[in-house]
Amino acid sequence: MTLFVRTFATAALLASIASTPALADGYSLFSGPTGYQAGDVMTHLSIVGVIPQNINSHITSIPGARLGVSTGVSPEVDASYFVTPNLSIQLIAATSRHTITAKGGALGNGATLGSTWVLPPTLTAQWHFPQIGAIRPYAGVGVTVAIFYGTSPSAQLLGTGDKLGLRTAIGPSFDVGFDVPVQGNWSVNVDVKQMILPTAARLDHGAIHAMTGLDPTVVGFGVGYQF
Repeated sequence: MTLFVRTFATAALLASIASTPALADGYSLFSGPTGYQAGDVMTHLSIVGVIPQNINSHITSIPGARLGVSTGVSPEVDASYFVTPNLSIQLIAATSRHTITAKGGALGNGATLGSTWVLPPTLTAQWHFPQIGAIRPYAGVGVTVAIFYGTSPSAQLLGTGDKLGLRTAIGPSFDVGFDVPVQGNWSVNVDVKQMILPTAARLDHGAIHAMTGLDPTVVGFGVGYQF
């Protein structure tokens, strides 16, 4: 989660610089206007970087070998419904393509095992803090289901006559970010999510298994519209 902390710390620093005059007048985390009302809907269209951390990765029967999943970039759309001015429920949809590699141990520098697409719908409960100047910060917690599809082995593995498979992963996710209104109902958004997603891969008719903690950090920049 180091990258998650580092990325959000940078965003928070920028936000704090922009909001210094507001903080000088006093600020409470739990009282004050958030810029939203119960029944509001907020949507975002963003570009996100999906950065797997590949934690505790290993491959059975090959000591020292580990599985790797590359970074992916994709568009993302989300929608949030405000239950109260502070509490919203958000659902996101995105899909990204990743390359799967294996290296270390007897594999040396390794090889490309194949590629896959992942669809990670995420449902998040977000708490919106009172505005800091024009900045509308929030934090949330939710659950992600990572569904892998379009998985195919590389040319190096076609001779096995087997498909490369990845198990659907389910885990918690944590979310921080902020919106800044720019004109009318439009705003810009910075969002960072940390997902905890262990998954397993299989190859050679299941004779070889691999485990990895994908735990992707998802960094997004986008525009929002408030209905």
